[in-house]
Amino acid sequence: MAKSKLIKVNHRIAEKLVSINNKIKYKVLGGYNKIEDKFVDQYLTKDDESIKDAKNRMKLENKRKMEE
Repeated sequence: MAKSKLIKVNHRIAEKLVSINNKIKYKVLGGYNKIEDKFVDQYLTKDDESIKDAKNRMKLENKRKMEE
């Protein structure tokens, strides 16, 4: 009987920890993406190019460099 109660409590604790971990992860990634977008917008865009287009261009350039 005691064993099953401990298992249930441990399971609830594990669920809460996973939930908290996911919230932290998404907050950190969201903040990183905002910083990355501002950097790309300010330093890497060319002549009315959108942030998305600049990121795609940079990916293609990096891919070409890796193939050489």
